[in-house]
Amino acid sequence: MNALAKLNFKTVTKATTRDPVIARREKLVAGLKEQKLVYAAALEGKDHRVERHKWMNNEHGERVSVQTHRRVRPWFFAQDGGWYVQCRYGARVIAVDGINNAVFVKTLKEVEPVLDAFIAAASSGELDSAIAKATQREPRVKPGAARAAANG
Repeated sequence: MNALAKLNFKTVTKATTRDPVIARREKLVAGLKEQKLVYAAALEGKDHRVERHKWMNNEHGERVSVQTHRRVRPWFFAQDGGWYVQCRYGARVIAVDGINNAVFVKTLKEVEPVLDAFIAAASSGELDSAIAKATQREPRVKPGAARAAANG
């Protein structure tokens, strides 16, 4: 007991160091910067790929880390005689202006200024409400659960 008597004990709870709004904003900006690399590869007619490490079993049955490449899908696509540019947070498309989910431009070269505008808007916090709306999940209801709850 003499060894513990010399220590200074206190009760503490660890404070979170990151604001979740800023973390979501930085995640979106990082995704948009990656889309600029996808755009640069699309101008050259190539796919943008990133390195990925995954664990696999080799021929001896041992688990080893293997380096593979993953294709990054673009957030822009050709349709209706032009290009549509969307802003995504994860797998969800964000309605940047609150109503519409894409920006239409005539040529592929006009995609980069739209991505730059998205980055500027996300960095300044203009898209925080759209990100928050996209991250909200609706509760899942099983098909028969609504009828069972109504019947009591």
